[in-house]
Amino acid sequence: MVRGEPQGRPSEARSRLLNTATRVFYAEGIHSVGIDRIVAEAQVTRATLYRHFPGKEDLVLAYLNQVDEAMRAQADRAADGGLSAADTIRALSESIAQGIQSSGFRGCAFLNAAAEYPDPDHPVHLAVLAHRQWFLDTVTELMARVQEAPAEAAARHFVMLRDGAMAAGCLFDPTLVCDTFLRGVEGLLRVHAASDPADSAVA
Repeated sequence: MVRGEPQGRPSEARSRLLNTATRVFYAEGIHSVGIDRIVAEAQVTRATLYRHFPGKEDLVLAYLNQVDEAMRAQADRAADGGLSAADTIRALSESIAQGIQSSGFRGCAFLNAAAEYPDPDHPVHLAVLAHRQWFLDTVTELMARVQEAPAEAAARHFVMLRDGAMAAGCLFDPTLVCDTFLRGVEGLLRVHAASDPADSAVA
């Protein structure tokens, strides 16, 4: 749990603060947005903000936690469809592509945050790494169900495809980017499904 986050059901003021921070941090960057801007747009006092978030770092961590929860729900929806592992990966890929093509897309919130917090020991950077480890573990588990080996290598390949699509999706034609991403996933699935589980000589 984020430091300073209250127990129990979130208050309406806290929700407004977090939703405002999520919107402006993602659209404009974390360092470029000050506390005064968030307080004004959320229509709360500074005292209210500090009651829920003792410092800006706490608010940033709560923002990333909210995005993490949304992405976990996205993965859960793909997994709950009663599909095969390969089709679950396809469904997850399609949902990623839909996000890239959505209005206001500005890339991956976690990669953006890592660029603003490069210190590997900073709590924000550590939150980014924790999220990415969860995503890699999730895809590795799915790839292992498609074909036992080399599941982690295939999962890392998927994550790199996804990272590239997320980065390019806000710079170039998102439809073309997503088409390239989805074709790349199909190619990866074909290669992985045909791989020999006994072959451990994976780069």
